[in-house]
This record gives sequence, C-alpha cells and structure tokens, in this order.
Amino acid sequence: MKTIAVIDYGMGNLHSVSKALEHVASNQRVVVTADPEVIRNAEHVVLPGVGAIRDCMAEIRRLGIDQVVQENIASGKPFLGICVGYQALMQDSEENGGVPCLAHFDGHVRFFGDNLVDEQGEKLKVPHMGWNQVKQTSNHPIWQGIEDNSRFYFVHSYYVEASHPQEVIGETVYGKTCHVALAHQNVVAVQFHPEKSHNAGLQLLKNFAEWNGQA
Repeated sequence: MKTIAVIDYGMGNLHSVSKALEHVASNQRVVVTADPEVIRNAEHVVLPGVGAIRDCMAEIRRLGIDQVVQENIASGKPFLGICVGYQALMQDSEENGGVPCLAHFDGHVRFFGDNLVDEQGEKLKVPHMGWNQVKQTSNHPIWQGIEDNSRFYFVHSYYVEASHPQEVIGETVYGKTCHVALAHQNVVAVQFHPEKSHNAGLQLLKNFAEWNGQA
C-alpha cells in the first residue's frame, strides 16, 4: 500500500489534514510523522503549517525537516505545502521582523498591512479569515474536477508574492491580488486550507493523492 506522509514538526493542523486525506485516499496509508526515513519512503508528502513562520522555521531546522523536504522534492515525488507550509517554501517572510525560508520557490511573503481596503475603499480585516474565490490561472492536474472561482477557506495575515508568473496556478483578491497556489514540477503549494474547504478542498486533496507529480 502506498503511503502519504504528513510531516509533523509540531506546528501543523495535523488531525484535520490527515483525516481529510484518509477520507479521499482510502487506498493509501496516511501517516503523521517526523521520522525522516518514513518521509523518505512515502510516495506522497504533505507539509502543513499554522502559526508564526519564525517558530515554524525554527522547528523545521531543529528537527532536520528542511533537509528531508529538499531530498523529497529532489526525488520527484508529489509534494504539497499547505498554509504556513506553503509560505515556508518561499525565499523569506516579512513576519517576525524577517525570516529566511526554504527558498524552493522564488518570491516573498508579505504583510497585508494595517490599512488594507477593498475596491470600494472599505477597510478589510487582517488577518483574513474566511472564504474567497480562487481563480485558476493554469490548467494544473490539482484543479481537476474543481470549478474555476470555487471558494476556499483562508486564515492568514501574510500573502505570497511570487517572482515567476508561470509558477502561479491560483490567485485570489483580498485588497490586492494574492498568489495563493503555486506549482513547479512535482511541487504544489496552496495558501488556503483544503481540509477546511468542503467539497472543493476534498477534491483538491484527492487530486493530490492521485497525482504522479507531473504537470
């Protein structure tokens, strides 16, 4: 039986992610683990994350997860980053005074700001907590069976500003256009929480579980 490894570095919404994966990937074993060997031997790998990026990156590096992530990405196996796990794959984040990240994707994590407003000039709350439509900017396998502009659930005060438009596969607008889904070769990463996004989110996780890592 093939295995999906959900990386446990103490900072992820592990129960919700693993249960959602178990629901959509009944023919695969879902393991929550920090064991490098288990992660290396898994066919699919998920890097979740919640909380402050400084604490997340500190634990990722303390546990040697940074090296394991790089090895898994280099191996070509399907890899999914979620929320702070997504942000951790960028070059750096403005949070906590500036934090260097894993630099798999070129780009930066920016603060929404204290004076974020919508198109009508109405003040928007930060953090952004709630449902937003996601525009699919690329026909990637992760979107199979998901209608364009489907709504996904977000919880974040920081957004990704990607350097390479060709890697952006999903955008949303919250005061500004935000890159909320990126893909490059065998890696996909999303800002929203698919495990909390009802049918569209479950379909995305199902697509990932069935994905062979090729665009």
